[in-house]
Amino acid sequence: MVKKKDGKKKDGKKGKSDKKKDVDGAASAELAAAVTQAARSMRTALSRSLAESGLYAGQDGVILALAELDGLTAGQLASRLGVKAPTMTRTIGRMEVQGFVERRDDGEDRRLTKVFLTERGRATVEQIDRSIADCSALAVQDFSDKEIKSVLRLLKAMDDNLQGHGPVL
Repeated sequence: MVKKKDGKKKDGKKGKSDKKKDVDGAASAELAAAVTQAARSMRTALSRSLAESGLYAGQDGVILALAELDGLTAGQLASRLGVKAPTMTRTIGRMEVQGFVERRDDGEDRRLTKVFLTERGRATVEQIDRSIADCSALAVQDFSDKEIKSVLRLLKAMDDNLQGHGPVL
């Protein structure tokens, strides 16, 4: 079957690849709402799971970032976690009071202050990893391995598109 310029075959039907890009406004709105709600539900479940350790929403990301590379500045942490610097500064202050992190002057550049995990902060890494694994397992409890891989692939593609690596809208 030969396609015409409008993407339809001579029989008037669209091909499989043409259907993929045909998303109407209602479906787009439903997609955005569903992804947003799923992310909120995941964040809520994770926050509930971490509450017993004294961590608040978003603090787990700071601890995991520092566990990967200790001694980052507030600006570096903000950049890695996709938040604004003033938000990160407040979060670090709260975490310092809670005993999860400490700030120290940079030995080479006195203008810089770096953030380091304390023993208490290091002790929470395993609990955070366990909470993430438990919440992830709950979220996909009825999914097959193939479905999980598809969801991951699609979410990564959506993120790339929204981050500007995909087509510009």
